[in-house]
Amino acid sequence: MKLTRNFSLAELCKSETASRKGIDNTPTEDVINNLSTLTNMVLQKTRDKLGMVIVTSGYRSPELNRAIGGSTTSDHCLGFAADFEVVDYDNRQLALWIKDNLIFKQLILEFYEGTHSPNSGWVHCSFEEGSNDCEVLTATKEGKKTVYSHGIT
Repeated sequence: MKLTRNFSLAELCKSETASRKGIDNTPTEDVINNLSTLTNMVLQKTRDKLGMVIVTSGYRSPELNRAIGGSTTSDHCLGFAADFEVVDYDNRQLALWIKDNLIFKQLILEFYEGTHSPNSGWVHCSFEEGSNDCEVLTATKEGKKTVYSHGIT
């Protein structure tokens, strides 16, 4: 099923962990509608402007989310969020472009290691009708703990 001209439902639900552990990662109709909105408002616009988008994590069923240790309030479980990168594009620059050009609920530059490693980390972005406050964060590791700071650092 196509969500946009360049994104399919299958790529937003694909999970190696789900396959390996036999977890059903099939979304409900409401989640499919949310994924469609997310792809139209964020992913397709990013692809149209910057190039090939690679989704590394989209929808996560509650069971899959538990299996990977995700937050119990993760927007991934409702189809509002995706983690992604753009081929041959610096992830920090990607996050800054989204911040300056798109409407979103939350944008997180996750685990970026600096310009010496432009492909490090990934970008998390969520979109939810009526809840798009454009929160911008950077996630880093301090020991085993994830720490969030405001803005793109």
